[in-house]
Amino acid sequence: MRRRTLFGAGLALAAGRGIALAQPAAARKPRIGWIAISTDAVSRATTLEPFREGLRELGWVEGETLATIELRYTEGKDERYPLLIAELLRLDLALLVTLGVRAAMLAKEATQTLPIVALAVDDPVQMGLVASFARPGGNITGVSAAFQGLPAKRLQLLKDIVPAARRLAIVYNPTTVPPRVLADAVPRWEAGLGVAVSLAAVRGADDFDAAFAALARERADGVQIFADPMIWRERARLGELCLKHRLPSVWGSAAYLDAGGTASYQGDWPAMFRRGAALADKILRGAKPGEIAFEQGTKLELAVSLKGARAIGITIPQSVLLQADVVIE
Repeated sequence: MRRRTLFGAGLALAAGRGIALAQPAAARKPRIGWIAISTDAVSRATTLEPFREGLRELGWVEGETLATIELRYTEGKDERYPLLIAELLRLDLALLVTLGVRAAMLAKEATQTLPIVALAVDDPVQMGLVASFARPGGNITGVSAAFQGLPAKRLQLLKDIVPAARRLAIVYNPTTVPPRVLADAVPRWEAGLGVAVSLAAVRGADDFDAAFAALARERADGVQIFADPMIWRERARLGELCLKHRLPSVWGSAAYLDAGGTASYQGDWPAMFRRGAALADKILRGAKPGEIAFEQGTKLELAVSLKGARAIGITIPQSVLLQADVVIE
């Protein structure tokens, strides 16, 4: 893998590594809760480890100034969220970090008092997590992974990869992404790109074969796959179907590309989780989450897989490669 920009330089982390915190020696060390979907190495490398590194740079070291980070994972089983959140809330936590939309929403339902740092969510205002970005109110702040117009940018990327494309498609989970939001946007995308756009809703692996068969009948020339916990869990099967149907595919993270994807265009996750550590630091130092602005991700990362392109017999245009932050050989 050749990497030009992966983690996003210039994050405004305010303190150097190893700074001692101003707290009495006898003070109880704070404990952080963490609820996420997966323990696999790729997920940890782009979420937990950057968060830990950000905390260390701000002086919060596990076993020294911080008691521990209590880790809980659903391993792709959404029904485990309520049980694990309840388990965490029984602990003496200073704050809870949630990853993804479902974890954040269930945590909000479970507690209105414990500070929550919600990471990798979409629009927290539209979701009802917070009152506004500037003044969230309540007990939640965080960092949004959504970028204005990102689906359209991914469709444009597909068009750049396959200039002769006449129809592009979006595969998404309707339990995560409201179908009406996408349907309302399709005419605008079609007019802007000069291509037809199909929507394929999949609620689970049982829907995949029928969805891709429909795309084949419609002669789709490329597919954008929206990321969510189910999609992550089933990424290998989705990648196989993209290869089987020789469909160039754009995904929601470079971590998906090992499954056979062509490219990904998404926010820089390590940078987002370092920012999450900065928000946690403010809370640990006494700030109220409802008064800490909910942040918007600022850096997008383009990853391109030459291996994935070769597998479906296409060549990535040089114009796309020149824009890539990550090129997988």
